[in-house]
Amino acid sequence: MVETLISDKNPLLKEVRRLAAGGAPGEDRLALAEGPRLLDEALRSGIEIRALILAESAREVPTVGSTRVVRVLDGLFNKLASTESPQGVLALIRPPEWTQEDLLRGTPLVVILDGVQDPGNAGSILRAAEAFGATGAVFLKGTVNPYNPKALRASAGSAFRLPIVLEIPTGLKLYAADPRAALPVSQGNLSVPCAIVIGAEGSGIRPELAARATGLKIPTTGVESLNAAVAAGILLYEARRQRNA
Repeated sequence: MVETLISDKNPLLKEVRRLAAGGAPGEDRLALAEGPRLLDEALRSGIEIRALILAESAREVPTVGSTRVVRVLDGLFNKLASTESPQGVLALIRPPEWTQEDLLRGTPLVVILDGVQDPGNAGSILRAAEAFGATGAVFLKGTVNPYNPKALRASAGSAFRLPIVLEIPTGLKLYAADPRAALPVSQGNLSVPCAIVIGAEGSGIRPELAARATGLKIPTTGVESLNAAVAAGILLYEARRQRNA
């Protein structure tokens, strides 16, 4: 059964609006996935869908079992969404819970985000991590929430499948992306159980963490440093290349 909601003071819509504005998941750990593509990725990944919010003009109601489905007027829906061009579908989801042991399967390859604030960068890093065979990610304090709506969109579904925790597991060799390092990325031994640390867009990696890590530089021409997501992708690709060699 599809409900129709007309008031933006409805508790469900207030929670959607809070999450769309970048609010952290509450005690119920719900997050907001926007658009039909991300909904498809959530369903494909076995993510629990708690509610669907559809614009009045949305043509089809996705089939998600007994999930609560509501429709709202297009004008109200546009106020709920965080995108400039809403696609008529919002989903309240419950992301999976992971442990550090989930990151340590096989020969671990972990990416650590240390203060990465831009949700687009964070999501893109997760996408690259899954693409190049990483076993998980760590979002340290000061980093954007991995389930921020913009981070979820940038991850293109990888945030649903890649184990994510908040603390660094023990037993991993740490490598840090550092444009001032002496060691080129190709000379780091990324075939061992290891983690790649990506620092904040402006300030880089915190000193106490940098002191524990071996710095790796990406040789460049004409520019000193790269975007955080680009740097992460290059290091993760090199790790994949070494492991396949």
